Amino acid sequence: MTHKDNILKNLNFGIISVSSTRGIEEDKSGDWIKEAAEKNGHNVVYRSMAKDDKNDIIIKVSESLDGFKTDALIVTGGTGISEKDITVEAASPLFEKTLPGFSVIFAMISYNKIGTPAILSSACAGIIKKKAVFLLPGSLNACKDACNEIIFPEIGHIIKHLRQKD
Repeated sequence: MTHKDNILKNLNFGIISVSSTRGIEEDKSGDWIKEAAEKNGHNVVYRSMAKDDKNDIIIKVSESLDGFKTDALIVTGGTGISEKDITVEAASPLFEKTLPGFSVIFAMISYNKIGTPAILSSACAGIIKKKAVFLLPGSLNACKDACNEIIFPEIGHIIKHLRQKD
């Protein structure tokens, strides 16, 4: 646990929800992530909706990381296997580094809760411009699992490492 000494708190989060059918008013997962981030002592400095469109997703991800002093970004929706699910294909090529352990742990948590349908998600995480980016399913329960069991417990540790000077 000494490796996690002096982890960072009060970080700035961005939230993007991907959907061509819902607006921000119906975005239960985004609403929950915002409330949970704030309850965990973080600030939400960016919140937006993106259509199931590669260019729109790329634009919103870039906007959130470039103009809002965002430390971490959570993108929810579009990580399934249907033709319209393109969040991972749009955003993951922007990763400068990947966090493969996130996918493994998330799949394990999902499997323990929902069984083999967990294979239908391609949730993943990576680093863009020294900022942590998490691509999550749109399901409220999946967002709760990812945030409560992985992201919020570990984000201060991740950002501490990203801010270290070589």
